[in-house]
Formats: sequence, C-alpha cells, structure tokens
Amino acid sequence: MPDIPVGSQIFDLAFHPTHSTVYTGLLNGKVKAFRYDEQGQHEASFVLRPSKRSCRCLDTSQDGSRLWATGKAKTIFTIDTTTGTVSETRKNAHDSPVNRIKRLMPQMLGTGDDDGVIKLWDPRKSDPIRSYTHHYDFISDFLWLDDKKQLITTSGDGTLSVIDVRGKKPEPVAQSEDQEDELLSIVAIRSGSKVVVGTQTGILSVFNRSHGWGDCVDRVPGHPQSIDALCTLPSSYPSSHSTILTGSSDGLLRAVQLFPTKLLGVVADHGSFPIERIAVDLGGEGRWVGSAGHDDTLKMTDLRAVFEDEEGDEAVDESENVQIVQASDIDPQEPDGAVVETQAPPEGTAAVMEASDSDEDVGDSHSPKEKKRKSKSSKNALAGRSKKARNQIDADPSFFNGL
Repeated sequence: MPDIPVGSQIFDLAFHPTHSTVYTGLLNGKVKAFRYDEQGQHEASFVLRPSKRSCRCLDTSQDGSRLWATGKAKTIFTIDTTTGTVSETRKNAHDSPVNRIKRLMPQMLGTGDDDGVIKLWDPRKSDPIRSYTHHYDFISDFLWLDDKKQLITTSGDGTLSVIDVRGKKPEPVAQSEDQEDELLSIVAIRSGSKVVVGTQTGILSVFNRSHGWGDCVDRVPGHPQSIDALCTLPSSYPSSHSTILTGSSDGLLRAVQLFPTKLLGVVADHGSFPIERIAVDLGGEGRWVGSAGHDDTLKMTDLRAVFEDEEGDEAVDESENVQIVQASDIDPQEPDGAVVETQAPPEGTAAVMEASDSDEDVGDSHSPKEKKRKSKSSKNALAGRSKKARNQIDADPSFFNGL
C-alpha cells in the first residue's frame, strides 16, 4: 500500500476493530481517519481537531463506535467514529500530559501520564475509579492480561508493575526491580505466559509470569537503538506464538523470532526517522500492519507478502517429500485397502531400488528406525512412481552386457 501522508508527525495510531479504517493522532492536535481496501487504495474518512495541543494516544471501544483521544491537553475526548465529531469531553483528567490510553474492558479505560500517574476510568462516569502513583516517571506502555484482569505497565523509571483492576487498594499487586534501563514497550507471547519488554538500550527483556514479576528471566540484545514499539503477529501465522514485530529508533520495523532467537527480516523501513507506534488491523488479526514515525506518513505493510510466501514454499517442499501410492499401484498381495506412505528419495540419488532377496532392512544404521509394512512380494510398489533422479538414464539391460 502506498504511504499515507498526514501532514504532521504521528504520535499514535489505532485501527477500527472490525472495519478497514485507521485513526491517527498528530502533533498538531488533529485526529485523521482513513479508509482502505484490500488492493491498497485509501481515502480520508474524517479530520477533526479537538485540541490545539498534540494528540499523543488513541484507542477504540470494543465495537469501534467510539474513539478516545488524549494527550498534552490533559483532556480525554470521546469521538463518534460514525459522524467524526466529539461527543464528550473530560477536562483535566490528569495533572500532567497523558502519554498512554487503553481500553481494558467494555466499561473501563486506563490512562498514564508523564509523571507516572495511572488512572482507571468508567466511560459512563466523570471521575476516575482509582489512581496509582507508584511510578515516578512517564508511563510508556500498557498490556492487558484478560485472564487475570491485570494491567501491566511499563515506565521510564525502569520498572514494570502489575495492577489488579478488581482490587480496591491504590497500589500494584507486584512491581519489578529497577531494570536500570527505560522500559518503553511491552507485548505478550506464548499465549500470555511470557512478556517481552523493549528498552532504551535496544535489549528485549523477557519476563516469565510463572516465575513472578521481580526480574526478567532473559535478555535478548541485537537492536542497535531503542525499541519504542512492540506488536504480535496475527494468530493465523504458525510462528505467531514466538514472533514479534519491533519498531526501533533506527527506523526499521523488524520481525524477530524468540526461542530460538533470530532475526527473520525487515518488514518496513522509515529511513532515518524513529518508529514510535506499530499496530495490526482488525484487532490484531488482520492483513496490514501500520507503522508511524517522525516522517509525517503512515506506512501500511502487507503481512501476507512478508510471511506467507516463505510458508507457502515450506508447504510445497513438505508435500514433495511425501508420496502416497494410489490404489492401482498397490501390490495385489498387500492387505485390502492398504496405503503405503514413504519418504521420496533425495534428488541426485537413484530412484529405482532393487528388491532384496533377504528380509533384512536396507538403510543407514545411524538413522532412526521407522515402522514399515513389509511387503509379502519382492516387488517394489513405489518403483513405478518414484521421481527420476538427476543423473538417471533409461537403458535396456543388454546395454550393460559388454561392459
């Protein structure tokens, strides 16, 4: 999809949960919405400017009918996505500029500001449900664990904290030790059993929920600069349980696999502009990943073009390695309905195998033994269906008599 120009630096982006619409919060205070299609065409949906101060963060309601926007104005604006107008304004929601907002449940929002204050909101009420002040530096990111109804927060003070939204105490149920690094982004992998945190020094810190939140269990170096944004792959991809997308200050959007750790490739390139936000459309299960930096454009990258070509090649390779004998090729002495499945010989080896006069198995003694059905006849049922090897020739047996 061609880059979508927005005319100002993008602070945050959010996708409609069911429709092909993306919302952007800009430095000049505007909120711009764009519709797009499967062919990569896009058009503006609406533009409004609820505040003259920067719009730092966005999130949508569960059905996508409402969009919450907030930022330097310290005010939470509720936008009707159907009409593109502000339907509600909650002034002075924080004492400092708001840096993150996230919908936790249908009737609960979480916000975090530059001073480390976290507030929980019921959109139907004007006052916050609770406030938390255990962080002393900016709130950089939120992660919602629905199974435990816990909000995981990362902060510039170098700690991670766990808030149980069902509790009534204004303090977290757990907080990590000082990681001696700014924690900038967070994402869950392996069905939520592990949590990955991006840091200022370019290290991915891995927390294991079963081991507690006191300290990370693993650190994965490799990024040359800070990791400002993290995102998971749609669950339809086989490697989604351990593969994440990382947005770094060097302008590259990477696909990184963990356990084992390896760089799968670069998904998008913003040049020398840092990547601030990344997200996948349709509630994280869509085709397009949006990435935003300081280059005044929204990049939309097709994940299918990046990942599914490789998966398709692997599927073809696997299908070529297995040959199934059809009913017409089964030896008459085989039991009725028997189907023999075997591995095709590798390319460059003789495809026709001579039948052994003895009952001993012929093969590499070091290779793992497989259960095979022994044919009652010496006839090789696969000989007629084997691939012709690269150096194999067809010749009459009398050709070899004079050699």
